[in-house]
Formats: sequence, C-alpha cells, structure tokens
Amino acid sequence: MKISVYSKTGKEAGEMTLPAGIFDVKMNADLVHQVLISQTANKRQVSAHTQNRSEVRGGGKKPWQQKGTGRARHGSTRSPIWKGGGVSGGPRNDKNYSKDIPVKMRRKALFMVLSEKVKNNLLVVMDEFDTQKAKTKDMAKTITSLPIKTNSRLVVSQNADKKVFLMARNIARTGVLEARNLNVADLLNYKYVLVSKDGIKDIENTFASKK
Repeated sequence: MKISVYSKTGKEAGEMTLPAGIFDVKMNADLVHQVLISQTANKRQVSAHTQNRSEVRGGGKKPWQQKGTGRARHGSTRSPIWKGGGVSGGPRNDKNYSKDIPVKMRRKALFMVLSEKVKNNLLVVMDEFDTQKAKTKDMAKTITSLPIKTNSRLVVSQNADKKVFLMARNIARTGVLEARNLNVADLLNYKYVLVSKDGIKDIENTFASKK
C-alpha cells in the first residue's frame, strides 16, 4: 500500500509503501470497542469514598437499654439509619474497574484503527519534522500547509524525540505521542494522524516485530 509523502511546505515529496500488516487490516468494530473500554477503564481514578459502619467514629456504647423505654431497639449509633452513621451501599475507593486485554488483541485493534485512518485519508506522512530550531510556530506553519481539514490531529514522533513534543505541545487541539506509545484511545480521540517516515518505521519496529 502506497501513500503520498509531504514536505514541511505542504507539497508532495514522493511516495512510500506502508506495511500491509499494520495499515491494511480488516476492521472489527467489536474488538476496537472492547480495547477502548478496557483502556479507559484502566485509566479510571476512583476517588469517591464513603465510610461504612465499621469506619465511622463513635457508637461504641448502646444508645439505650434494650427493653422498657418504648423506643425501637438499637445497638449502635454507627448504624446507617442514624445521622452520622455509616453509609450502606455507597461508593468505595477500593473498587477495581481495570480490565485485562491480551496484548495480541490490543495490537490488532491498534492496526485496525490505523488502517481505517489510511482508508479515510486521515493519515498524513511527512518526509521529516524540521527540529533544528524546535519552534512551535514552525510546527504550526507546517500543519496549516498540510492537507488537514480540521484542527484535531495527533502528531506521532519518533521514539525518544523530545523536540517534536516541545514544538507541538502548545498547539490547540493537537496531541503528541511517541511511536512506541501509540494506542487506540488517542487515535480515536483525534481525527488526523501526522507522522514522519521514520515514525512509520518506529511503529513497525515497535509493534509488528513482536510476536
């Protein structure tokens, strides 16, 4: 599968062949959805927490005697029916929402989303990123010159390339990821994917070479 390669001025600078095992994979929406749900669930931070009757303070003494008062019997003011007592069935921060998905399934879903980006002309490959000066205005100028119709894009840099991150991090609605950190959630969160030829090689070396 061949795709056009663009220079930093937005002009076509040739073509490159994309690895079919990554960018030409048949879509399975159920698998992509399953991986997306697991990824978002694993990022979930559980902060809401209520105390049950064993955690609230007080209530060690029986409020009144068992019989003879004419009132209902109670053993502790920690009971959920008392004001200031424990909460029954409330949210707990020890609940585990994480979902485990096999590596092969996660990688397959990643390839499917990348393939859909290529099929819908949402993957833009550049000859290289000009990182000599590492200026944000240079990256913004390059993005506006490329065939990108919306302001939602994900810039994929080479592994351990901090300059691309510094150039693109302050541009509105622009995400930055290293090739080795590519994932389904970020690909779906942005419409266009902007990557260099070397970034394509890093994606292939990171994901396709692993068995």
